[in-house]
Amino acid sequence: MDLIRLTARFGKPYVGQFALVIALQLVTTLATLYLPDLNADIINNGVAQADVPYIWHVGRTMLLVALVQIAAAIAAVWFASKVAMNTGRDIRAAVYDRVSAYDSEDMAHFGTATLVTRGTNDVQQVQMTFLLFMNFMVAAPIMAVGGIIMALRQDAGMSWLVAVAVIILAVVVAIIAAILMPLFKRMQQKLDAINGLLREQIAGIRVVRAFGREDYEAERFTEANDDITRLSLNIGRVFVTMFPVIMLILNLATAAVLWFGGHRVDEGLVEVGSLTAFMQYLMQILMAVMMGVFMLMMLPRAIVCADRIDEVLAHEAVEAGGVGSSASEGVVRFDDVSYTYPGAEKPVLEHISFEARPGTTTAIIGATGSGKSTLVGLLPRLYSPASGQVLIDDAPITDFARTDLVRAVAMVPQKPWLFSGTVASNLRMGNPDATDEQLWAALRTAQAGFVEDLDMPISQGGTNVSGGQRQRLCIARMLVADPKVYVFDDSFSALDATTEAKLNAAMRETGSDKTVIVVAQKVASIRHADQILVMEAGRIVAKGTHAELLETSETYREIEHSQAEVDA
Repeated sequence: MDLIRLTARFGKPYVGQFALVIALQLVTTLATLYLPDLNADIINNGVAQADVPYIWHVGRTMLLVALVQIAAAIAAVWFASKVAMNTGRDIRAAVYDRVSAYDSEDMAHFGTATLVTRGTNDVQQVQMTFLLFMNFMVAAPIMAVGGIIMALRQDAGMSWLVAVAVIILAVVVAIIAAILMPLFKRMQQKLDAINGLLREQIAGIRVVRAFGREDYEAERFTEANDDITRLSLNIGRVFVTMFPVIMLILNLATAAVLWFGGHRVDEGLVEVGSLTAFMQYLMQILMAVMMGVFMLMMLPRAIVCADRIDEVLAHEAVEAGGVGSSASEGVVRFDDVSYTYPGAEKPVLEHISFEARPGTTTAIIGATGSGKSTLVGLLPRLYSPASGQVLIDDAPITDFARTDLVRAVAMVPQKPWLFSGTVASNLRMGNPDATDEQLWAALRTAQAGFVEDLDMPISQGGTNVSGGQRQRLCIARMLVADPKVYVFDDSFSALDATTEAKLNAAMRETGSDKTVIVVAQKVASIRHADQILVMEAGRIVAKGTHAELLETSETYREIEHSQAEVDA
């Protein structure tokens, strides 16, 4: 079972504390079992014979046992909580580390919404179940077995009552577990769905408002919310039914003990104190079963959650990290590279081969959907080629450790993203040790003159700055990283022509020894590139300078002509 394997794996460092919890639970349970026996002794030998000194003597013993029970119970819960919280922390860290190593294919395999749920809610369910296990499931078997032994010591003639009550409770628990397991599985799926929907609506709120679709999106959310509400109510109805049934069994068991036990007292087969102790032991046995029931309330959901967590941890990310190559020059070479998205019928890239050298600019242009972004995404290992090789300085990028690869290649994505914090904290993602002078130099090169203070606040996603400002800050972040290879994935789309020209001029001065790869939509922004690759339907259909392509490539001429007409 994934739940047992998961908690055993991550709870292993705390096995000493877990053993201490078991010892403390054992002390607590033994003290609990001993108290009814002392109570019976007081009634049979003290009260019945009016022996006051004996009553005080046994009473002091009961008080001491009760104090030991309380102290052991508090210590057991404290250590159990510590072990459970630490185990939950380690599972969350493992899920985070594994997801952080995923590339775009791995992320697409699961989906962002379910990964968020698995790393938070699912881990929380496993953590709480582990806590309940240490608090209840250690003590419950000891109390049940010990209670049966002690009850039989008091009166073996009524042992059948124990058997009947336990069997009935076990049947009720089995039915409840069978009902809850599929319900909890559906609950986690509904949580995934509502998290995904909410994330989509918040991220796309501007689009929703721009098209006046607030009512439609509200209806979608209401429907998803109603689904999870109905499912929660169904689970709640099971619980509402369960507790009265269990209490009914407990009360009927108590009534049966008093009825049959009373007759046995009347017949002189058992003493009153022994009957009282038997009833208390029966209650302890049934309470132990109730602890198991309470545990089973959490168990089905925890099993489902553990399975989902294990799927994430067991999914092997395609991670760059072989022999530890490093880039010295920054020569990029694509050698007959092809790539197909998972589940797609046709490859998005076919037989891509080209070379980009330091001190040169390689531009990639083509129609929307021709595979430009996918091509440059192969370089920083956002995707893994289906065939062929991507090499830096004649070393396959699969030989690069992740840290070496990010030092060799930095990319400004098509959709610029900034993290909540300040300008300085965002720029230092490229180089945590960068000085303020280096940050200002990168900002000047990126034409980010709007930044007056490195402590200027940035909201999540950079929503408090314009699209062009986000692009320039992302470019500055890449410059701070100072890699061997610059990759721009349509990163100048929000810049006006003047700013773009100034930025290109500044980069030619500061990055004259870098390999620059640019994905562009506008011919005007790449006409001075040393090499232009023209893509169509996932293939490079032409290669050369601007002047050469105007003479040899019909596709390039069509792109240039169409943009000239638009500008006119």
